[in-house]
Amino acid sequence: MTGPERIGVLGAGLIGQAWAIVFARGGHDVALTDIDAGVTAAARDRIAATLEDFRAAGLIDDPAAILARIACHDDVAAAMAQATYVQECGPENVAIKRDIFAELEGMTSTGTILASSTSGIVASEFNTGMRDRSRALVAHPVNPPSMVPLVEVAPSPDTAEEATARTMALMEAVGQSPILVRREIEGFVLNRLQGALLNEALRLFGEGYASAEDIDRAVRDGLGRRWAFMGPLETIDLNAPGGAGDYATRYGPIYARVDARRDGDPWDRAVIDRLVAELREARPQDALKERQNWRDRRLMALTAHLDAAGTQDT
Repeated sequence: MTGPERIGVLGAGLIGQAWAIVFARGGHDVALTDIDAGVTAAARDRIAATLEDFRAAGLIDDPAAILARIACHDDVAAAMAQATYVQECGPENVAIKRDIFAELEGMTSTGTILASSTSGIVASEFNTGMRDRSRALVAHPVNPPSMVPLVEVAPSPDTAEEATARTMALMEAVGQSPILVRREIEGFVLNRLQGALLNEALRLFGEGYASAEDIDRAVRDGLGRRWAFMGPLETIDLNAPGGAGDYATRYGPIYARVDARRDGDPWDRAVIDRLVAELREARPQDALKERQNWRDRRLMALTAHLDAAGTQDT
């Protein structure tokens, strides 16, 4: 990048608000908008409250300066008109995204990158209504991107290399941790990894091997302790005297046998109903918002710790 981008964020819900913080915190002017004017109107107050939480966690010094870079707009076309980069945060629906990207193409200049926050839809499925597909791609965050830095940059075969490179550079510049998804695949990298763990967790729960609480504890107090600062492949490289090859020799056959025996639908409705009942017994529905706020504060504290320790740079 040669200078600050002018960022348009389409969708002023929780993801859009978090993206607005990411870009404004990185020094860019942000135009935040939504097709629902009521959502846009409420967004600024929620962003201001979140920024105060960031200040309390020691992650930012001047919430007012960041907030001043975020302008909330009722007029979508006006908000997008000056953008050099647009982050779309609309519904997870292919048909809706096709319409949105076709409309965004008409609202923006030919050099504007159009990126989707989609969790799993590849760009070649929603760029079909565009005349110029070279500037459309996926930039999938982890919820919330203002606290979790990973971004999956996933171009389509039609995406220009310059658009991909600019997006990667922008994400680096605003403090995110981008990875490049080299080929299109549904779910990208993160959700395919998450999905594998969720599928197995639901099988273990559904078949009665452990309670929901104990399965969560196995990840939280076991795998999660390492995964806060290293990934699964580095983990196995460090978990055998001779590295990953040695680990594969020792434990690969066990994993292969387990994988070969997996069958059935882990998302069976009866299993989900039992899971929900168990979760609601432990925490009522009306307590979820408070727990979400607790989660966000813990993420802020973890981010501050990792920043101070410098583990993301080693």
